[in-house]
Amino acid sequence: MQLLDSLEQGLQALDAQHLRRRRRTADTPCAPHVQVDGRAMLAFCSNDYLGLAAHPAVTAAFAEGVARYGAGSGASHLISGHARAHAQLEERLAAIMAPHLEQARALYFCTGYMANLAVLSALAGKDAAIFSEALNHASLIDGARLARAEVHVYPHGDTGVLAEQLAACRASTKLIVTDGVFSMDGDIAPLRELLALAERHGAWLVVDDAHGFGVLGDQGHGVLEHFGLRSPHLVLMGTLGKAAGVGGAFVAAHATVIEWLVNRARPYIFTTAAAPAQAHALLTSLDIIEGDEGRSRRTHLQALIAQLKDDLRLRGWQHMASPTAIQPIVLGANEHALRAAAALDAAGLWVPAIRPPTVPAGTARLRVTLSAAHTADDVGRLVQTLNQLNAEI
Repeated sequence: MQLLDSLEQGLQALDAQHLRRRRRTADTPCAPHVQVDGRAMLAFCSNDYLGLAAHPAVTAAFAEGVARYGAGSGASHLISGHARAHAQLEERLAAIMAPHLEQARALYFCTGYMANLAVLSALAGKDAAIFSEALNHASLIDGARLARAEVHVYPHGDTGVLAEQLAACRASTKLIVTDGVFSMDGDIAPLRELLALAERHGAWLVVDDAHGFGVLGDQGHGVLEHFGLRSPHLVLMGTLGKAAGVGGAFVAAHATVIEWLVNRARPYIFTTAAAPAQAHALLTSLDIIEGDEGRSRRTHLQALIAQLKDDLRLRGWQHMASPTAIQPIVLGANEHALRAAAALDAAGLWVPAIRPPTVPAGTARLRVTLSAAHTADDVGRLVQTLNQLNAEI
């Protein structure tokens, strides 16, 4: 069949470039020590930064939510799927973001991908201009495409170029769009400078805080708390399946922005609401994140990050400077990253090789992610294996 032959040729081309992706199957809960495809592995690849995905209090709250609300929502939020748990979660998230947003309100989404599509397609249109960071997540890129707006891409972290682009733009609606913590590099966007530009040019600043919420800030409120920012120009998206350990995402902004999304954001309006049990469990996650246990877990995570940085001894590989749980090691060629990941796998360590188009060509890497559920011994084992592997290759 010609259609299938064409796809098969495409897959063979991916193989030739060392770009085909394959799934692995975990038989145990998300944790550092897991069973994967029948093997015991030490994992450094999840985004469960605080180790809450299998936390007893969170899983118990999820079970309680199922007992109270059932397994599913049954409809979209605007039909009959908006449960009390959803409402309570949105109220709690609005209170968390209130120090950073005027008249703060929050809206819960099934996924962060859907949330980003919703924000950009609803706030921008064909008469708007979007200024997008070069290393933005795919969901922001796709959201800009869906908005059908004029798109300007500015180089990574380059606020000077962005300032020139904004000054030359005559669009009535402008959106500066950026990751808060960049998912493949682990660095943090210059949000103070970006917000100053947004306020100067009357633009929205849309921040994807997928990898900062729960981890950064004294209370784990993310990049806005980390920088101490507050402005009506801010629109924040935070995911709840990473540091919060459960699933879904939220958008927090001025109440008028959220009301507009409820009425105009197609990815919100035309999809079944997430299970209320999930929202119920997230209330417990937020209790942990904001409490003493969350603060202790963030402190432990920072100690593990410091341990990794201090003990790695690499030549020829680039350990990128990152203050976050995302610790990339750039090897360059796709085949080199795959070879290193396979060697780590043989040693019982699960560290993924990240290749284009997720990262730029020539920057294939090992993406090490640390969790507060890791121990110092876990990180020590990883460092020892990486140092030995680097010396051998």
